[in-house]
Order: sequence, then C-alpha cells, then structure tokens
Amino acid sequence: MGIIDLHCDTIKKIYELQEESLYENSYSVDIKKLIHGKVDAQFFAMFLNKAWIEEQKLDIYKYTKEFYKVFVKELEENQEYIKLAKNDSDVKANREKGILSAFLTIEEGHFLEDKIERLEEFYELGLRLITLTWNYENCIGYPNSYDKNDMKKGLKNFGFQVVEKMNELGMIIDVSHLSDGGFYDCIKHSKKPVIASHSNARAITNVPRNLTDEMMSLLADKGGIMGLNFCPHFLGEGETSKVEDMIRHTKHIKNKAGIDVLALGTDFDGIDGELEISNIGEMNKLLIALDRAGFKTNEIEKISYLNAERIIEECLN
Repeated sequence: MGIIDLHCDTIKKIYELQEESLYENSYSVDIKKLIHGKVDAQFFAMFLNKAWIEEQKLDIYKYTKEFYKVFVKELEENQEYIKLAKNDSDVKANREKGILSAFLTIEEGHFLEDKIERLEEFYELGLRLITLTWNYENCIGYPNSYDKNDMKKGLKNFGFQVVEKMNELGMIIDVSHLSDGGFYDCIKHSKKPVIASHSNARAITNVPRNLTDEMMSLLADKGGIMGLNFCPHFLGEGETSKVEDMIRHTKHIKNKAGIDVLALGTDFDGIDGELEISNIGEMNKLLIALDRAGFKTNEIEKISYLNAERIIEECLN
C-alpha cells in the first residue's frame, strides 16, 4: 500500500542548518525512510517565515530563489532515488521506475509580493502547491487566529487573483493556516478542488488551525481533501503525538465529511513534541491502527494515497 504525504518541512531544515542531506539524516524525512515507508510521493514545503525574513531585512524573493537551489541540488544528488513530479503522469512514470516522486510546494504566499507574474515564474520551476498564508497577514489574505474578527477576514483583492491564476496554471490551492474567511472565499471562488494539506478536526481539538465540521463538509463537497497533521497540539492535549488521537480525528472526519476527504499531511520536521510515529518510515503504525479501528482496506488506501492521487490528477496540468 502506497503513501502520499502532503506536507513536510524537511527541506527547510536542510537549507537552514546545512548539516545533513536528503538521502540520510536525523530528521523525520529522508530518502531511506521514504523508501522503507513505501512512500510514492512526498510534498516538500519551502517554508518561508515572513516575520523572520523581514526582521533579518532579507529580500523574500531572493531568499526563496536561494532556498529553491538547495531543493534542486538535493534532487540532483539523489536522482537515482527521487525525482521532481509535476503531475499525475510523472508520479506514475516514477513509480514504474521505482523512483520516489517529490512535489515542490511553498508555505507562505508572500513571496509573490503582489506580482502575479511570479506565479508563472515559479510554476515553470516546478512549483505545484502554495499554502496561501502561514501565521502572518500577507498580500493574499489573513492567517488563522484566536481573534474572531481576524478569523472572519477573507482574501484580499490580490488573493482572488492568485486563486484564479493558480486554477489557470494547474496548481493546488492549500488553505491550511488560512483564516476561516479566506477558506470560505477559496471554496466559493476556486474552479477546482482546494485542500487543507495539514489540518485536523476542530470539534475534536479546538484550535483555529483545525477545520470545523462545516468547513470539512464544504471541502468534501468541493472535491477537496485534508491531510491528517501529526502535531501534538492539533491532535489532542499534551506534548505527545498519539496514534489513538489520529484515529479519533480520522473517525470524526469520516463521519462528518466522508472518507473521500481524508489524506495524510504529517507536517514532519515542522512539529515539536514526542511522536509515536517518529518518522515517515513508520507510517505502517497508522495503517495498522486504522485496520484495527475498523476501517476497510479500500478506505485505508483512500486515506494513504488514493484521495491525494485524485487531487494531483484533477488539479495539476
């Protein structure tokens, strides 16, 4: 049974620390662990901390281009094991050759800086998903927040342009971290399914990063998916990411929005705490737990890769 993981921050660690490689490292995701975990495709996020970049007085565009070079370098050095994928055809071709597929994403849309032409530029470089905001207001919209007024704020004018252009180019719109108002705008205005790459159920764990039952249902009606996030604070109480909490969220999401909305978005190498599933090579622990919890084989396959595969096919050109 294959695995598609919609979100990890591993490349950020490699870029920042410049100590370890993608092939083998002490982080939660590397090529050896991906192979051991029978992963088909891994979405690698270029995470941009907007506030830190501004504090350092860095140019976010130049910073992102330098970040991209590290991603390319790692793929080139490990091309016998992993290759950039841009669409469903690439995933299938790589699978036939026994090669891992790597999708390039960006977490924090402010690298666009109100310049819609940058979408085309980065699309040509292989970018296929953008998490529209992280934890700060940007040129696209507003982040999730405990402030109810901020949470109601929707997309900015440029944000609507971004949604339209991403649909046109064939890119996945990711609403994880986005305000509720921004979420509803994306649901209403996108012509294609949107996803929450690494978000859980707010009814189970009441944090603004998770989705309400209504939001999950709307996401499902749109044909979208949400990736189960392994972060302890989005799963339950305490500092431990527990498999039993993952099952609780998965059951609730299935009951409220259906099996076709469920996927995986581990957030590996971007989360803290003790992890019962400590790395991508241990994903079988979750699959076994789902089976024991009563999920059917075809349902587990949908969660582990089929639903994500459908989104790749429907959204990416």
